[in-house]
Amino acid sequence: MTTESTTSDPSDPAALTRMAQNLQKVEELTERLTRVLTSRKGHQPALDGPNQELFAKAAQSYWSEAMTNPARLMEHQMGYWTKSVTHFMETQQALAKGEFAAPQEEAPQDKRFANPLWQTHPYFSFIKQQYLINAEALRQAVEDAVDMDPAEKKRLVYFTQQIIAMMSPTNFLATNPDALERAVETEGESLVKGLENMISDLEANNGELVVRLADDSAFELGRNIATTPGKVVFRNRMFELIQYTPSTDEVHKTPLLIFPPWINKYYILDLKAQNSLVKWLVDQGHTLFVVSWVNPDASYADVGMEEYIEEGYLTAIEQVKAITDEKRINIVGYCIAGTTLALTLSLLKQRGDTSIKSATFFTALTDFSDQGEFQPFLTDDFIDGIEAETADKGILPSVVMARTFSFLRSHDLVYGPAVRSYMMGETPPAFDLLYWNGDGANLPGKMAMQYLRGLCQRNELAEGGFELLGHRLELGDIDLPLCAIACETDHIAPWKDCFRGVQKMGSDDKTFIMTQSGHIAGIVNPPSRNKYGHYVNGDLTQDHAAWREAAKFHEGSWWPRWGKWLSKRAGKQVPARFPGDGGREILGDAPGAYVARKAND
Repeated sequence: MTTESTTSDPSDPAALTRMAQNLQKVEELTERLTRVLTSRKGHQPALDGPNQELFAKAAQSYWSEAMTNPARLMEHQMGYWTKSVTHFMETQQALAKGEFAAPQEEAPQDKRFANPLWQTHPYFSFIKQQYLINAEALRQAVEDAVDMDPAEKKRLVYFTQQIIAMMSPTNFLATNPDALERAVETEGESLVKGLENMISDLEANNGELVVRLADDSAFELGRNIATTPGKVVFRNRMFELIQYTPSTDEVHKTPLLIFPPWINKYYILDLKAQNSLVKWLVDQGHTLFVVSWVNPDASYADVGMEEYIEEGYLTAIEQVKAITDEKRINIVGYCIAGTTLALTLSLLKQRGDTSIKSATFFTALTDFSDQGEFQPFLTDDFIDGIEAETADKGILPSVVMARTFSFLRSHDLVYGPAVRSYMMGETPPAFDLLYWNGDGANLPGKMAMQYLRGLCQRNELAEGGFELLGHRLELGDIDLPLCAIACETDHIAPWKDCFRGVQKMGSDDKTFIMTQSGHIAGIVNPPSRNKYGHYVNGDLTQDHAAWREAAKFHEGSWWPRWGKWLSKRAGKQVPARFPGDGGREILGDAPGAYVARKAND
């Protein structure tokens, strides 16, 4: 529950009494906190950060540089000391003159320090400025560690930045003026609500602290999220197949099948009517099928990429063909499902199967030679920790992945929400996208390690072939018409890396579209919003920089452009097909049962 400011006089005896009562509640809540922490299942320590070898290498490099170039490091040290002492003296001088004001500053704007007290109050100003000085000194020390492997240096930069972000004064009650003001205004109620929020988050994740980003109580699957009408027409242990109810009298003859990523739930493509790609495709006259993956538990420990392809992709393709009585279909893969679609297409090519008429890839990496922002998490120490975790639990728990993704944007997805929820006592917003983001899925242990070792670390698909199901699967086998959509600011699947993978595919009929925004907002970009534009360039022979330089920018969503591309490959118009036609068994209404299964169930 969001707290409301009472603006009471903090010196009023009644207010002080209420404050004491609320602080007593905090003490009582600590017993509940102790219970959840003592009963937590825990995880492999290696998943919490790099091993000590990284910092040992950094220290060795730093002191090696100190021996060979002592003047440079002394200059940096003296600069840090000078700034710290000068800052302290300026604050002392201002107070000695009776000026209860902070020294003038010229620091860049930072939304963490938006409260005016950071600029006007000497205490908070001193805390903030010293934090910024310390942060710069840490960055400089990392920069001075020059004799390091570039990959190790990149990891050091990342984890140093995480330490800097964690130590921000806004993350601590005593040095956060917003939280202190709220505590006084609400007579301590904000602290009670904040602790309740934190304990609830811990309880929801078996003692692991993952900050809840959205108000879970505001959404219900099938009622105000994932609401496009449809039916579950097939189910096996890997997925449910949803066939959507047509909204047009006629539909394209060639059906469309979408494979969403199984790291998350499929309804990112069907959040609400206004931004639902599912609804938009149905309204464009496509017989649409979407796979809703199971949320695996420990019984799926031995399920690998083989099962995702055979019991997932190939089974779904055959079901769609049988339901529609069509020999060929169009297909879409999003993120990891796009990566696996590439494997599937190579397999079908080698088997002589022509079931797929065209393929579309949404933000799909197939060439992992540049690991981008994930590089800190793809070294052996971290992957070894994941391997130990999956050996112990049978799955890679969604909480591990959620935490990893969140710390790539720690200000926005970790510390900012934590401050608002735990120190300000605010209820997270009722935001559908953030609700979906928190509704994660586990990964089977075997599949997770195949993906991380073979694809991410060794880049086998793009470099020599990925051994699976008795075949060596290669990008060059993909020779059918394809369209790839990548996102300009995507930090999960960088567009230049998506581009490089598409270049290696064997098709002579390739379309590449780069949309503005990131991994989710770039894809969930309906025409009605007219928010993000997109770039196109038919020449895919150049490198990504040259392609981008020559690309033409178009205002508005990429959906209509892709829609025209798809319609040319979707056949003539035929009478609309409805779920259950021909006496086909209906297993339930969309969104189905699998999507409702929580990761901790």
